[in-house]
Amino acid sequence: MVAVGREMSSAKLAARVRKMHGGDAAPSFLLDLDVEVPPGITILFGPSGAGKSTLLDCIAGLIQPDAGRIAIDGEVVFDSEKKVSVRSQRRQIAYVFQSLALFPHMTVEANVGYGLLDAPQQARARVAEILQMFRVEELRGRKPREISGGEKQRVALARSLVTLPRVLLLDEPLTGLDAELKASIIDDLRAWNAAHKIPIFYVTHSREEVDALGERVIALEHGRIVSEGTPHEVLDAPRRRRLAQAAGFENLLSGTVLDLREPDGVMRVRLADSPCEIEVPLGHAAPSDRVRIAIRAGDILLATEAPRALSARNVLEGRIVSLERRGTLVVARVDCGAVFTVHVTPGAERTLELGAEKKVWLVLKTHSCHFVEG
Repeated sequence: MVAVGREMSSAKLAARVRKMHGGDAAPSFLLDLDVEVPPGITILFGPSGAGKSTLLDCIAGLIQPDAGRIAIDGEVVFDSEKKVSVRSQRRQIAYVFQSLALFPHMTVEANVGYGLLDAPQQARARVAEILQMFRVEELRGRKPREISGGEKQRVALARSLVTLPRVLLLDEPLTGLDAELKASIIDDLRAWNAAHKIPIFYVTHSREEVDALGERVIALEHGRIVSEGTPHEVLDAPRRRRLAQAAGFENLLSGTVLDLREPDGVMRVRLADSPCEIEVPLGHAAPSDRVRIAIRAGDILLATEAPRALSARNVLEGRIVSLERRGTLVVARVDCGAVFTVHVTPGAERTLELGAEKKVWLVLKTHSCHFVEG
């Protein structure tokens, strides 16, 4: 955590950052983007290696960009042209890493109060208040090894926010927690920020966390912003292959455009190395163009009898290749000429008597099929 105490006010983070890894002639990675983060939670989403943590490190002052400008509520903390680079300790930014980095020899209370510069009595009052807000007041006398993973996350958040930072950076802080616990901690973070209204930049590659946070998403790939907006706008119809994979689209299928049916708003695509044809939304393509289609496994229906009189335009006959139980989910792989991954419940598996080689039909709605690039 990097933070110092201050009086709270609403702030906006603006960062224009260019950072190269590797040599100038052939950089192995280039971060090059311009972003604004208003008060509230902004999610930075993308596959591993997209540059999410590098961007946070540049904002926090742990890494110096090669070029750019970073300002918090109008105050410049980095400007390559004007040779400004405020030390990380003076940027009034709190940073919670995935490792959490709690001091193992200190109690919960001492960990949370570590960065405070207030008089002892005032510091104790502030620590007590935030311990209560994040529901860990009863743990004040325990050491980190004596508390659970979820409690450690709460303590780390309390420690970062007790200093009243201008910006909070969170780098996958809830990794390893179950969905219910994540939702509870996120609710407490929302409640805190409803009163303080600071920019929170939340890094994740978990679609589950994005849905729980449900505010603004910036999608990053290869060091550049490829999409931004609401979770629905960015992740329900991703335009890039790696983003589609990160967003949970299990089926990424290549194909060739056969024909366009503009009055119907659709076109036909034959999937690669397959006689299988599907109808997809009309896109910027022409007959014979190669395209890539992304489809969620959970958006595909599976039937053991040929469906009739459906609004869905794609009904594909096939056979089950394999079934795999994953917790409360059954993953079916179905060969319809092209192989599809389909999610069903254990109850559906039993009721439909699913098994390897069983003949089935897949039902795909046209608008469940999304074009992606790359």
